[in-house]
Amino acid sequence: MDPIRLAIERPVAVVAIVMMAVMFGVLALTSIPIQLTPDVRKPVIEIRTIWPGAAPAEVEREIVNEQEDVLKGLEGLEEITSRAQTGRGTINLEFAIGTNMDRALLLVANRLDRVSSYPDEAQEPTLDTSGSDDNPIAWMMLQRGPGVEKPMQEFGDFANDVVKERLERVEGVALVNVYGGVARELQVLVDPERLAAYRITIPEVVNTLRRENVSLSAGDVDEGKRRYVVRAEGELNTVESVGSVVLRSQAGGGRVFVRDVAEVRFGHADPSAQIRRKGATSIAVNAVRETGANVIETMEGIREALAELVAGPLKQANLTFDQVYDETIYIDGAIDLVIQNIWVGGLLAA
Repeated sequence: MDPIRLAIERPVAVVAIVMMAVMFGVLALTSIPIQLTPDVRKPVIEIRTIWPGAAPAEVEREIVNEQEDVLKGLEGLEEITSRAQTGRGTINLEFAIGTNMDRALLLVANRLDRVSSYPDEAQEPTLDTSGSDDNPIAWMMLQRGPGVEKPMQEFGDFANDVVKERLERVEGVALVNVYGGVARELQVLVDPERLAAYRITIPEVVNTLRRENVSLSAGDVDEGKRRYVVRAEGELNTVESVGSVVLRSQAGGGRVFVRDVAEVRFGHADPSAQIRRKGATSIAVNAVRETGANVIETMEGIREALAELVAGPLKQANLTFDQVYDETIYIDGAIDLVIQNIWVGGLLAA
């Protein structure tokens, strides 16, 4: 069979085939999500638990092992990888391709609720649908505007409560990280001379504050047809409540309060790292996309969120914003090059 002669003798069929190819190409160009490389990783959920100051062996024994025991046999789970570090435990759950991640997140959260108890100083575990190997698709830098005297590190709460909260609501964003800020905290600065005068040690102060800072159920009281639930609220979240904690009751009715041996105030934690850009202290914020989310669409949502932040909260706080990395710039350039090659190749073929 001579394909050239067949094409000449059947021009209508050839034109129809060419038009079908063009139509399928246009349909693919307009409907298929634009992405530089396809996702080949399986869906992942990362569980992070913070325990400040704990050794890796303690993190593994008290947190990681307990969590692994309740997560075994989870539906769709193919592999569990855990890592214990100083002050932190991480568990990566790898699921089968096609797993409903919303349902998987719910199942994982329910399983974690079965962990009977965590160490007193450990924080609640956090769940993310991005693994530690995922690279951020955007980096932003926050800096002080003209006339701002407040140290940039002290805007850490603002970055977490305002910037991070808004970016996490963008569809396709799995995780937002904030670097360079410090959190506001309630500080108890003890005076060694006054402690020695009252013969009180620092461990006694720490244990007393830990014992008084509780909120627990005290049972219920039945009164006729009604039942009242009783709770003992003892959370120490103000300067006055911490200062009024009794450290020791002396003979004759005398009492030693925390305010007698220490200064209680709100302050900021000491910065463990510092980020600078063009000689000025900054706070860095990045965004990591969900597994399977389209980079182009996710970045459009991030740009809209950033425009809202710049026009609203950042302007009110007199902070400047600068996006220093955008993964879609290279993707758009590569796609434009492909489209250009298609047109040039089509013209040369014609």
